[in-house]
Amino acid sequence: MKYTPLPKELYIKNRQKLSEKLPAKSIAVFHSNDIMPTNADGTMRFRQNNDIFYLSGIDQEESILVICPDFPNPDMREVLFLRETNEHIAIWEGHKYTKEEAFEASGIQNIQWVTNFEQVLNTLMALSEHVFLNTNEHLRADVQVESRDARFIKLCKQRYPLHTYHRVAPLMHQLRAVKEQEEINQMQIACDITEKGFRRILSFVKPGVTEYEIEAEFIHEFIRNRSKGFAYEPIIASGANACVLHYIENKEICKDGDLILFDVGAEFGNYNADMSRTIPVNGRFTKRQRSVYDAVLRVQRAAMDMLTPGTNIQDYHKEVGLIMQSELVSLGLIDQTDIKNQDPKWPAYKKYFMHGTSHHLGLDVHDVGTMYEAITPGMVFTVEPGIYIQEEGLGIRLENNIVIQDNGNFDLMRNIPIEAEEIEELMNKA
Repeated sequence: MKYTPLPKELYIKNRQKLSEKLPAKSIAVFHSNDIMPTNADGTMRFRQNNDIFYLSGIDQEESILVICPDFPNPDMREVLFLRETNEHIAIWEGHKYTKEEAFEASGIQNIQWVTNFEQVLNTLMALSEHVFLNTNEHLRADVQVESRDARFIKLCKQRYPLHTYHRVAPLMHQLRAVKEQEEINQMQIACDITEKGFRRILSFVKPGVTEYEIEAEFIHEFIRNRSKGFAYEPIIASGANACVLHYIENKEICKDGDLILFDVGAEFGNYNADMSRTIPVNGRFTKRQRSVYDAVLRVQRAAMDMLTPGTNIQDYHKEVGLIMQSELVSLGLIDQTDIKNQDPKWPAYKKYFMHGTSHHLGLDVHDVGTMYEAITPGMVFTVEPGIYIQEEGLGIRLENNIVIQDNGNFDLMRNIPIEAEEIEELMNKA
């Protein structure tokens, strides 16, 4: 792996937090993700299941973690199963964890080869009553492909039909939403790498470059700083493309007088950054562009000030909408008549700001965690207001990543240029 792993003490702590939430005589089972096929004999790059990674730090395919906190034999309360390597695998695929390396990564003492899983599971299930199994329950999930976890659920219920089954996802959402300092440190590195990429392109962009050339500059800087690459498909949207919220074609020429909206982030150690910035292709904002830009920046800063412990995200989104509404009136995009006649379910400001302001961030870019309860210290959120004026071919979004603290919040992207004057200065530096 390119990144520096986090210490095993973090994963020991994470497993303990989960164990404390399980009822007596429980067992919880977590599987790694599949290696997904492309075509013929091709495969996609492996990406570990975030729940097993959160609990073990193990970043390898065909891994299984079993937690059985009340089992009479303490040696069997945590068992990690790994794919056993051999000379053929070593030649064709490379090095895999040894048992000693897996202990150093995870802190799990009992590490066995995955061929022993069924036998050990049978022993553990015999003295367990509650079975906690994993599913993808993200609010935005559109699950079409059957995962290893899903296949195991069917197998487990068929083999052990009289146990009581539970969803472990709600517990994992609670735990993963609140980050430990080690996780925040990893996210800070991802944000710092993202900053390096952004500063690189500020001196590169000029009229005539293509969106894909800019994408190449970002990925070059990310990988040379030990990231696996983009945290998500990058958006490099010049001109009217910026009004397409998930524009990822990145194929057009950047024209003099237009703006470019970037929504990019590096990952580091499976943790993610999520940045949006908007810059002028020629290095200077027009008067109109600057007016809209400053309006978005004011909304972002007001929103960041609101993200403190105890805030309800649903109420927060409504309040940010009212601030945006005021800015849009000032820009002449909506008026009091529009507001008076608006549909309460789709306020007038939604014509120009149609998405939410914040989401959880962590091992997933849209990380798991409740969006209906009060936020607490240790949560990490994006703050990303935008204004999209299709009739003017103008779209601006600004996005930072912040950590909720006891007395406010901390901006992980505090060093990434965002003031219009600084962006112009850096773009025009000789």
